Amino acid sequence: MKRAAALFLLLAACGPMTLERAEQECFERARLAAGPRGEIGIGMASNGKAHGSVELGISSDWIGGKDPAAVYDTCVMAKSGEAPRRPLYDRPDWKG
Repeated sequence: MKRAAALFLLLAACGPMTLERAEQECFERARLAAGPRGEIGIGMASNGKAHGSVELGISSDWIGGKDPAAVYDTCVMAKSGEAPRRPLYDRPDWKG
């Protein structure tokens, strides 16, 4: 009985996600397709030593020159089985 329940949960996790969640995840992928993103941090420790950090995100979609809107549409469809409710470039939170 426990095996059947575990198998059911495993198969349920493989199914499509909600449209809203797919749009959220794919929005970030589209942002990375529009160009590299990064952060630079510089600080000073209490002992007087300087420290820093660099984080850079580059996607293969950007390297391949893919249109962020096409990346978004394809991603949402693959994850949810539905088309996005609104095209990427029509979203008020898209800054490209």
